[in-house]
Amino acid sequence: MAAKKSTAAPAAEHHAFKAEMQQLLHIIIHSLYSEREIFLRELISNASDALNKLRFQMQTNSAVRDPELPLEISLELAQKPVSLTVSDNGVGMTHDELLNNLGTIARSGTLEFVKQLSSAAPDQRMEMIGQFGVGFYSVFMVASEVTVDTCPADPAQPAWRWSSDGSGEFSMAPSARKRRGTSIRLTLKPDQEEFAMAPRVEAIVKRYSNFIPQPIRLEGRQLNAQEAIWTRPREQVKPEEYHEFYKYVS
Repeated sequence: MAAKKSTAAPAAEHHAFKAEMQQLLHIIIHSLYSEREIFLRELISNASDALNKLRFQMQTNSAVRDPELPLEISLELAQKPVSLTVSDNGVGMTHDELLNNLGTIARSGTLEFVKQLSSAAPDQRMEMIGQFGVGFYSVFMVASEVTVDTCPADPAQPAWRWSSDGSGEFSMAPSARKRRGTSIRLTLKPDQEEFAMAPRVEAIVKRYSNFIPQPIRLEGRQLNAQEAIWTRPREQVKPEEYHEFYKYVS
């Protein structure tokens, strides 16, 4: 009799951040506290990138999971536990992409970057972090636990969950998520619960992410104007809007 093929789900995995990642987390958490609201800008920017990648993929590949889903970003607030979730229905990540994107810094020059970051002026650090593509880790300034559920656009690839408290380790396990895209849930620290308040979240979105081309919704209500800054009078455009716009298009 032929042996039955195993259908057991993959086992949970436990990983340690590499030394340079732990150094980077320490710098971000302890040196950018006064600008901690930028974590939301970084998550929204990443979500927008995922949607742009999905749009391109749909032009070249018809075999995409959930092709009917609208391309948008949603924010969800909860009080038990106090949390903020940022979701998109973009390209999603496979197991290996999740491991590489959130477990390591997959590029050369990482150690040199960490050295430069540690010696940089405080007002330069956030820009450097964004340029190096590690803005995601700013979530640990406000969150005691971060959970990422992601389902790839490729229908043949399963969904995965990544979780960490930022203390030096992270875990990965199969996720129950069925819809394409990624959700990032931040369980907020007790002294950061302001980021689960709708007025505070809306103000941050309007300050940093008003130009994002996809709708950003909170409880079904669109927050961003999706208005091109070059259509507005120069005196009405804030310096940070210029900065964020050029960061987005560059």
